[in-house]
Formats: sequence, structure tokens, C-alpha cells
Amino acid sequence: MNWPVVWETTKTVWHYVVYALIGFDIIFALIAVFFERKNPKSVWAWILLMLAFPVIGFVIYLLAGTTLNKRRMFHEKGFEEMMQNRIHEQKLELEKLSSKQELPQELYDFKQLVYYNLHNSYAPLSGGNDVEVFTSGQTKFAALKEDLKKATKFIDFQYYIIRNDELMDEIVEILRQKVEEGVEVRVLYDGLGARSTPRSYWKKIQKMGIKVGGFWPALFGKIQLRVNYRDHRKIVVIDNRVAYIGGFNIGREYIDMEEKFGHWRDTHLRITGEAAYLLHGRFALDWAYVTGEKLFDRDDMWEVGSHEIGKDNCNIQIVSSGPNSEMQQIRDNYVYLISHAKKSVYIQSPYLIPDDCILNALKLAAQSGVDVRVMIPCKPDHPFVYWATHCFAGELVEAGATCYKYEGGFLHAKGLIADEEVYTYGTANMDIRSFALDFEVNAVVYDRDKAKEMTEIFMNDVKECSVMTKEEYRKRKYFIRFKEQISRLLAPVL
Repeated sequence: MNWPVVWETTKTVWHYVVYALIGFDIIFALIAVFFERKNPKSVWAWILLMLAFPVIGFVIYLLAGTTLNKRRMFHEKGFEEMMQNRIHEQKLELEKLSSKQELPQELYDFKQLVYYNLHNSYAPLSGGNDVEVFTSGQTKFAALKEDLKKATKFIDFQYYIIRNDELMDEIVEILRQKVEEGVEVRVLYDGLGARSTPRSYWKKIQKMGIKVGGFWPALFGKIQLRVNYRDHRKIVVIDNRVAYIGGFNIGREYIDMEEKFGHWRDTHLRITGEAAYLLHGRFALDWAYVTGEKLFDRDDMWEVGSHEIGKDNCNIQIVSSGPNSEMQQIRDNYVYLISHAKKSVYIQSPYLIPDDCILNALKLAAQSGVDVRVMIPCKPDHPFVYWATHCFAGELVEAGATCYKYEGGFLHAKGLIADEEVYTYGTANMDIRSFALDFEVNAVVYDRDKAKEMTEIFMNDVKECSVMTKEEYRKRKYFIRFKEQISRLLAPVL
């Protein structure tokens, strides 16, 4: 056999195969991207990625870039009819209560936002609420465990990440005891967020009588076909009486037991009142989609008191958003609060990758004399996301905003305070992924006293921060500039 000829023939065939793969990769990638009619910036970001990494880039696109079918994933006729009736009544009530004397100042000033959420988010305005804010995992989970022990009817337990570690073991023991007492317990996790938790752990929990659901779990327990469109919500509801919503997941790092991050600075809300009922509705929609069990047919699951608008304690709307909707409801809430703020806008987020609408609103507010302050982490958990965040923060500083870099640990809090009158905190980051690619939920709290309390927490965090100045940002090294620009090009797909 003539080995030199065989070798040359093999190389030639291999070259043709590689060229063909690259050609098909480019053709199918362009067709796929344009066919799905993405935002132009997102289109170019994907094209850049696929041209830089042929074949591999296309595989990444199939896993992370394909658009979700806009079908109504969380559609339950009975629940929507119930909400529509409530929303219609509230619209009529708000039309009657139109003066400053009839509405609290914060509701009067942000009345149009209330209308928007009523109309677009199935988000009734709930009264009779009280809110307790937790900023450390130890205090949050200590309170949660005590509330779980007091459950008498049902527990909704939903987190993006649930790790099979000592924290979850302590919670599971409480849940097991409640099941023995006749309490219905449902645990819902995301298949990607909880990818490190083996299937055997969920089977063990189910044997205790706890119902378990996984949002798009991995195939064969290992293969995850979707990186985007994850259920990023964190909700606990107990007996329609008390609810939790915020940024903490279930894992030892959230109670400061991981050296990599040190102190985990997050924000979680404990809500007592009518808003707990609305968070139960949000959980029930997710649960029905994942498991097929419909809680809306059971009257005993939907007992709640009624409160007049603006009459009892603070008013709250529970706003959800996700890629199954043509609207970006949480993003739109941020835009409204930023653009209508008269005095101040304070933002905390681990990731700052705004779209043009948010970015321009923040820059315009800062240039118009509004006190715009943004707080981000000083350390990365995702390098590309961190440098994109750094880039956008620098642009806001150039526009006149103040940017703080939290140095007391890892900042994971997610929220916005406007004029010390209204705030929205929950699971949504200030980034494109939370706006358009993942399923999120936020609480919008219309209460001056509660907003001032959250402002005090923000200002206390400032003590643990350094300030990014214009001079510092302009003097950054060229290698940092390079990392920022590459990350910013990829921002629409991060």
C-alpha cells in the first residue's frame, strides 16, 4: 500500500469535510437566527459567536439560543377568570379614587404603573400586607423554618437551585414532619439550577410523601438541552398566610458556608397578607405546567380575606414575566420607575446588562438631575457577565450616575427603589436574561415607610462599597478594556 498517497488522500477528504461542516454551519446558523426574528443586537451577537467558533457555536445556539414557542405555558382558565374579575373591580375602584386625598401618595404618584400591571400582568393590587426584609441567609432561613413548622394546610416550596446539602436536609426534615401531620407539601425545582442534585435525592423525598416537580429536568439525569428559558423564581407560600420571595436559593453558599464567595449579601422578603395568596397563584400555575396537577379546582386552596385599596398596611402587586409572553413585564416596571422618578433611583443587582431601553432611561434620569445609584459586586461569579457589567456601569458613571462596588462579600440582591416611595425586589436581575429569557417574579411594594426602610438598607450597604469614579474608569488597563468590549458584544446572549 502506498502510504504517502493514502495520507494525502485522507487529508484532502478531511479538508473537504471540514469546509462542508463550516459551510453548512454558517448557512443553517444564519437561517435559524434570522428566521426567529430576534433583536438585531442579539442576531449579530450570535453570528459573531458562530463565526468565531464554527460548528461548536451552532451547537451552543441550539442549546441556548433557539426561541421558545410563545404558547401559553401557564394557562389556567379558572384562575384567569378569577383574576380578571378582581382586576376589573380594581380598575373601577381606582377610577373612583383619583385624588391625593383618596389614595396614599405613593399610589397616586405611580397609579399608571398599577394600571399597567393590572392590564398586562394579571397582577391585582393586594392590600393588608406587611413586609419583613432579610439580608442574610442565616436570618432568612431561620425565619422560614419557624414558619414551615406552623403550617397547617399546605406548603408551596419553589427554588431555582436546591442543593442536597445540610441546609436542605434540615428543611426536608421539617417538611417530612409536616406531611405526617397531614400538611400537603409540594417542592418545585429547576432542572438546570438543581443539576448537581441527583435524581435519587428527589426519589428519597417523594418516599416521605412530599410531592416533587422538576422544571425541564435533564435527560437521563445528566443531559440538559436548554440553557435558556429556566424557572428562576424563588417562592414559598404557607397556608395563604405567609410567603417568601427574593434572591436566596437553597445551598450552603447562601448561609455563608462557602469560602469562594464569603458573605452572601442578598435580599428576601417575607410577606404576610393578601399578597401571599397571589404568590400561591403564581406557584400553582408553575406547578400545573410541570406536574399536571391543577390546584385551581380546589376551593380549600384559595381561601383569602379581602382588603380595600390603600386602606390597610402596604399595597403590593406580584408581577411575573417570562419568555412565553410577548411583553417583558418586569423590565417594563423598571423602565417606568426609572423614567418617572423625580428624586432618586437606587438599584442593586449582581448582573448589570441592561437593554437599550433601560440603559437610556438610566442615563437620561442621571443627566436630568435624578440621583441614580447602582450597586454591583466587586467579584465575579461568571467572568463574561462580570466584565459586561463593569462596562455598562462605567457608561452610567460617565453619564453622571454613582456606581458602588460591594466589597463585603458577594452581592446577589435584586431590586430597585424609586423616590423612597416604591420599590420592587424579587428574583429578576437587571439584565437581558431576566428580562426576556428566564421566568421571574417580583413584588412591587407601594408604601413610603417600607421604601424608606429599604433605602436605609441600601445606604447601610454603601458602607461596604468602593465607588467607581470617572477617573478610575478612564485609567483602566487596555486588557480590561478588551475584556469589557468582548463581553459587551456578547451581552445580548449572556
